[in-house]
Amino acid sequence: MTQPLARFDISADDIDRVVAHFYKRVRGHAMLGPVFAVHVTDWPAHEAKVAAFWKGAILREPGYDGSPMMAHRKAKNVRPGMFSGWLELFDTVLGEELPPEQAARWSALAHKIGTSLRQGVVDRETLAGGVPKLR
Repeated sequence: MTQPLARFDISADDIDRVVAHFYKRVRGHAMLGPVFAVHVTDWPAHEAKVAAFWKGAILREPGYDGSPMMAHRKAKNVRPGMFSGWLELFDTVLGEELPPEQAARWSALAHKIGTSLRQGVVDRETLAGGVPKLR
């Protein structure tokens, strides 16, 4: 049996710092910035919620209340390619903020979660080749 991707040596303060740096970069990102701007009106609250998600996923700390899958489905403006752009930017921030081992572990978890979200949000709305399903 393989080891779970979560639970590695990182502090809650490190998670808060990475999340804050990431969303600072998101706000200036040509593709992601406008998508988030439609939905996020209180950046500190959003960052705190996302940090609570990561603390739960990595450190198994309680405190996150929400469903990333439902939030992304409700957004209605998440498109193919956005998850890969999000992960690319996230990996960049991880590399800037953390030692390589921590960055690699968190990146692996983020990619696993990103694949699941993409499948549940975007892939369920498209046919092979990215052709939109018409309902």
